[in-house]
Amino acid sequence: MNALADFSAALDEKLYDERLRLQPKARDIHRKKYRTVWISDVHLGTRGCNAELLIDFLDHVDSETMYLVGDIIDGWRLKKKFYWPAAHNDIVWRILKRAKRGTRIVYVPGNHDEMFRQFTGLNFGGVEIKRAAFHDTADGRRLLILHGDEFDTIMLAHRWLAFVGDTAYELMMRLNHVTNLVRKRLGMPYWSLSKAAKHKVKNAVEFISRFEELVARAAQNRGVDGVVAGHIHTAEYRRIDGIDYYNDGDWVEGCTALVEHFDGRMEILHWADEVARRAQEDSLESEPMLEAAE
Repeated sequence: MNALADFSAALDEKLYDERLRLQPKARDIHRKKYRTVWISDVHLGTRGCNAELLIDFLDHVDSETMYLVGDIIDGWRLKKKFYWPAAHNDIVWRILKRAKRGTRIVYVPGNHDEMFRQFTGLNFGGVEIKRAAFHDTADGRRLLILHGDEFDTIMLAHRWLAFVGDTAYELMMRLNHVTNLVRKRLGMPYWSLSKAAKHKVKNAVEFISRFEELVARAAQNRGVDGVVAGHIHTAEYRRIDGIDYYNDGDWVEGCTALVEHFDGRMEILHWADEVARRAQEDSLESEPMLEAAE
């Protein structure tokens, strides 16, 4: 209850509005518009959350619909120790402000924010809460939207082991955080330590592949054309037995989002790369001005 009270107090709209007023406006030239955006595995309430990159994403991307595909808030971590910096508050209010402006927001809770599943079917502040959802793309395909923890055999059979694994994962995220603090001070771009390790561990690769196949099979059984999931922190597109499998990734390791263009094309955005590209463009634009000043 104390953590819940602290969380409620942290969502101070007046404080958010004041912080937003003081921040520089995102330049219109960099804003991108999409038909649909999917994000998941933000893990607000943990030090591993890349809040700075997600805020940048939200300030530079607009959409008609946004799906929050689970693990947006990390209830497991908040129960152990309350951690809620102002940047995490900013993310929540940015999403709620979108809903107020007319963006359709659909929230499909995951295992780390499962406390919100009890509110399935309700609408809070313009945010629809669903156990699963369906999305019709502009090119006529029907997609199943779910978090995916129901296909994680460790979660289903050994919940205690999942909590142990979560603790080990938190340690990895701390190492990832420290690594990138050092890289930032050295002027180097964001790099995911845990993502690199995951792709080199055979068991992790096999688990991801098995998970993707199970999710695709579930979509096939539901009679849809494709599926969008989260949970495994691995952005991906695969064609599996006639099913389009998409995973929107996460905002802890990869900092990725899945988007739908207005013609129905789907794309995975790697936002750290986008920020690096934008910084390079700004640098090139400023060079002639510096030369002229000299």
